[in-house]
Amino acid sequence: MKKFHMIKRLFSAQISIKPKICIVGSGPAGFYAAQHLLKKLDPIQIDIYERLPVPFGLVRFGVAPDHPEVKNVINTFTKTAQHPNVRFVGNVNLGTDVTLEQLKQAYHIILLTYGADQSRKLGIPGENFPNCIEARNIVGWYNGTPWDANLQIDLSGDTAVIFGQGNVAIDVARILLSPIDELRKTDITQHALDAISTSKTKTVYLIGRRGPLQAAFTIKELREMLKLPGCTTVWRPADFEGISDHLPQLARPKKRITELMLKSVEERQSSGKDKEFRPIFFRSPLEIVGENKVKSVILGQNELVGDDFLKQTAVPTGVQETLNCDLVIPSIGYKARQADEVLPFDDKRGIIKHLRSRVDKGLYVSGWLGTGPTGVILSTMGNAFEVANIIVEDMVKEKLLDVEKGGFQEIENNLKIQNMQVVSWGDWQKIDKYEQAEGAKLGKPREKIIDISKMLEVAAS
Repeated sequence: MKKFHMIKRLFSAQISIKPKICIVGSGPAGFYAAQHLLKKLDPIQIDIYERLPVPFGLVRFGVAPDHPEVKNVINTFTKTAQHPNVRFVGNVNLGTDVTLEQLKQAYHIILLTYGADQSRKLGIPGENFPNCIEARNIVGWYNGTPWDANLQIDLSGDTAVIFGQGNVAIDVARILLSPIDELRKTDITQHALDAISTSKTKTVYLIGRRGPLQAAFTIKELREMLKLPGCTTVWRPADFEGISDHLPQLARPKKRITELMLKSVEERQSSGKDKEFRPIFFRSPLEIVGENKVKSVILGQNELVGDDFLKQTAVPTGVQETLNCDLVIPSIGYKARQADEVLPFDDKRGIIKHLRSRVDKGLYVSGWLGTGPTGVILSTMGNAFEVANIIVEDMVKEKLLDVEKGGFQEIENNLKIQNMQVVSWGDWQKIDKYEQAEGAKLGKPREKIIDISKMLEVAAS
């Protein structure tokens, strides 16, 4: 703490130019970085660019609708956005409406935080069948992402298979199995609510390559599934052979979730409930079978090898099994996109190339765009704070403020030439008010606008 008070005094003493900082992406990484920079630097001007007319990124479009408490961070982000030294620049897309080179000319610092919004592929036959739909698209469908609003998902079948055992996978499973009356109280999109209300899906499998000790979902999400009304969790006891032997060696968080799974296996919840949640371990997808749509999946049985039982790798045994299903949902991770062709991009990892968050002089990356899709919002906050500290240090050490920069005014001139409608924070507040009013008519906290042209219409009203 003393170190950064010293840097702040040194900064104020040496620098007469007001730093102009551009943050690309208005999700948690962007807002947390802005919040921290405001504390560390004065004076400062921060402009937060967002490709959509609405802010909050992952919090708005990624957090499950039945997790409203997680969305409370929006209150903190709103305070940051309303700071006199912060400007929200909505409906402006890096790579199409503005280039990285233009931003470099206009700002002293550029921080890229636009997240990871592409899905990793299974890479198996049948992945392109209708009703093999990526979890990312289903999340966008029920959370109001404009490009997922018209998703064609057939819920007339009895059984869904989800490949992956992270929190996104378990979120999708829970939404598909939740009582409709509970979902009606959330901000789930009306089109998703209507579809789920007539869904015939009764059984959801959650399939992972490795074992219970390597499952990526957290204890909170697992507890929710175990307590889900009208739903029974059915484990395969064979998947847990020898697992209890490792309990004494586990760190407390992993030990708690493993004990919870073992307890649930032993209890063998009574059947008779309408729906079933069936986690399966030690299985990899080999093929999706069907004709006009999904009919089944072929799974390969795995065994784990390696000395560290928490980091063991899955090796195929050659044994296969077939699981009949009507819907397949791959949920094996996210990757970022290369928003501007001049950005150094790691195609394999799906992230911006960087060294300790530094991409180039004056150019930085934070959040999933730099780390990959790991952790929860709290870990994103830690990363954003760390990158903000690096930026503050570099401003003095790397002499990033040698000349005045035009900032948003310079970019705004280019946007006017393109006849772009820029959405301000005040414009977003109009959208926010409209959505809450529409939600109130339906007894919901919010009914999200899912059409960008409608967002811009409301913003301009």
